[in-house]
Amino acid sequence: MDARVQSYIEGVDPAYRPLFDRMHRLIMAAHPDADVVLSYQMPTYKVRKRRLYVGVWQHGISLYGWGRGRDGGFAKRHPDLLAGKGTIRLRPQDADALADEELSSLVSAALEA
Repeated sequence: MDARVQSYIEGVDPAYRPLFDRMHRLIMAAHPDADVVLSYQMPTYKVRKRRLYVGVWQHGISLYGWGRGRDGGFAKRHPDLLAGKGTIRLRPQDADALADEELSSLVSAALEA
């Protein structure tokens, strides 16, 4: 993992670190070949031409970067988690209500070729 990404992760607010770690684990389980780099000052998971950005903010984490229709139906099932076009905001309590399989389907759809 890129040293800048590791530094970013080490600096994540402890209140959001479990959520970030869960998302990281799910992404890497689905795509163990993903390169993890820092882009736009946030960890970015690269699989071939696809990108998924995971940023930690004051509310929790935000996910960005999938193309139109490449969310596996996540946005339709959880419209309350959308924060504008192409952004999903997850607070810890939101993520607690979601099964790993639900988040994994988003990851898979976003990063599949």
